Amino acid sequence: MKGRLIAFEGVEGAGKSTQIELISAALRGDGFTVVQTREPGGTALGAEIRQMVMHSPTTPSPLTELLLYLADRAQHLAEVVGPALERGDVVLCDRFSASTLVYQGYARQLGIDRVRQLDAIVRNDIWPALTVILDCPVEMGLKRARGDDRFHREQVEFHQRVRQGFLTLAREDPTGYVVIDATLPAEDVTRRILEEVRRCLRTG
Repeated sequence: MKGRLIAFEGVEGAGKSTQIELISAALRGDGFTVVQTREPGGTALGAEIRQMVMHSPTTPSPLTELLLYLADRAQHLAEVVGPALERGDVVLCDRFSASTLVYQGYARQLGIDRVRQLDAIVRNDIWPALTVILDCPVEMGLKRARGDDRFHREQVEFHQRVRQGFLTLAREDPTGYVVIDATLPAEDVTRRILEEVRRCLRTG
């Protein structure tokens, strides 16, 4: 793979979507070809899966939820991410494997090792060059959050497990993850993310 994949993660309402737009514009100004995408929903099939997993009147079991997310990722990698990386593009993805490990492995309590094994089969060696975690207190994120999907309606305890899961992944792999304080002013958050992303791209 010639390109670089940068994943953006965090609790609900941490500001991922806004920051991806700002970072994308800055990198294009640097001369990079940038692909912005998201999971779930980065493909036409993925959009259907997103609707199923986030807005269906029928609540999927935790394992069903996991498999739906992995199906979305398989299609996303085949159709969008893989070809972009082959072209040498920079891919900025709103959620990737870390969300699966955290939401399904930790928060849904399916077991981190079990989820990691299944995710590895789907990813086929594609892994982010950097995962940016936007961190803020759960209560603050939920107040900021826009949307009315199943995850926004989860109990606070669920979101606390999500936050701790992200921080655990970052502690376990400090070179692959960077934690950014999302309670800072937006321009400071952007500046810190951009510093880390540019450093990653320079060393690639």
